[in-house]
Amino acid sequence: MMKENLIQVICGPGKGKTASALGRGVTALLKGKTVIMVQFLKGSMETEGMEIVKRLEPEFKLFRFEKSPIFFDQLSEEEKDEARINIRNGLNFEKKVLVTGECDILILDEILGILDEGIISLEELKALICQARQSEAELIMTGTVYPQELDEYADEITKVQTRYEHCEG
Repeated sequence: MMKENLIQVICGPGKGKTASALGRGVTALLKGKTVIMVQFLKGSMETEGMEIVKRLEPEFKLFRFEKSPIFFDQLSEEEKDEARINIRNGLNFEKKVLVTGECDILILDEILGILDEGIISLEELKALICQARQSEAELIMTGTVYPQELDEYADEITKVQTRYEHCEG
């Protein structure tokens, strides 16, 4: 029987997409699976919080290819060009991970963001999803903007929306 592999998307304007993906990764560890998470477009200012993930190595590995301490949309054009090269390196890395079957679950944090920024094309992302299917790796992708063209490629789409309301006791 073929192992079912899910292509999951966690998207939307709300908070908690990365946290949700991390939670799914940690849950997979409990089942004896290995996880690789590649983060895109996150200013390295956020790295402090991710130090705890390092304690989960080697079963849960976290990678970042961007060097800049600030968010992509705040970079100069020159810095953006450099970031694009680093992001491409990240994409090549994840393709290699899928080819070698290095993990059971691959989390691509903010992959929808680099699609939205035009750094990768929809065609490239679809090809990556197909590659994940062939490798039997579970794929978890996050980002704010979800293109409906991915509907036929995704098995599960979780939309995160944050509402702020006062609780009356």
